[in-house]
Amino acid sequence: MRLLSTRRRHPATKTIVLAMALFLMGALYAALAPTPRSSADGGMSTQVEEGKALFAVGCSSCHGLNGEGTSQGPTLMGVGSASVDFQMETGRMPAKAPGQQLPRKENQYTDAEIAAIAAYVDTLGPGVQIPEPEQYQSSELEAANGEERARLIARGGELFRTNCSACHNFQGGGGALPEGRYAPSLMGVEDKHIWEAMRTGPQQMPVFSEETLTDEDTKAIIAYLENLHGQPDSGGLSLGGFGPVGEGLWVWVLGIGGLAAVAVWITKKGVRAK
Repeated sequence: MRLLSTRRRHPATKTIVLAMALFLMGALYAALAPTPRSSADGGMSTQVEEGKALFAVGCSSCHGLNGEGTSQGPTLMGVGSASVDFQMETGRMPAKAPGQQLPRKENQYTDAEIAAIAAYVDTLGPGVQIPEPEQYQSSELEAANGEERARLIARGGELFRTNCSACHNFQGGGGALPEGRYAPSLMGVEDKHIWEAMRTGPQQMPVFSEETLTDEDTKAIIAYLENLHGQPDSGGLSLGGFGPVGEGLWVWVLGIGGLAAVAVWITKKGVRAK
């Protein structure tokens, strides 16, 4: 103890203690720090490098060489691979020119190229990942009997009418929005793309996170749309598929208008008789 007491007053004691403390902290950090994400994996790093090269050629002119964004396009940091998958598989990206709303068009990239670009963008920041099939395909619907199937579809219809029909109309046919924008039709849209659009909120569409609508909710909505769009055409005028609004307009124009015309005709006939 006497030896330690005398050495404690040595001029180099503080330096030695500080060096030991730093060494100890470094050792603890190396032991407890999380391992880096699969960037060390050979296959993934190769895919990311391929995606980076494709991104530099086809995307960087608008989004910046490192995805930081420019005056021609938003930043891609933190958008996630699902957003890239949706925008590129539907042909909305790359865009011919910036605009209020990008329409769906023919895809210009292969699945492997899209996956590579999505993998690269995913390294720019955490975001929504490309979903697995079980996240948007309802196996319950396929295995359900008639009553259970009807219940699942009805639940999906309720969720769709509550959260989606204001823009896409009650059957997903699309509709006009303010400032020259529009909600696209959902007829024929792939299940995965509906899931990705709900999770990433492309353009003016709001983001429906898992806290708002779970994967079970999204599968119910997709099941409702599949059942609705799979119904046979019974003929007649669809009136744009706008439901009671369009039908009520025509009832008013033809019904009330017809009654008014008959009333005018009867009145004129009575005047002539006198």
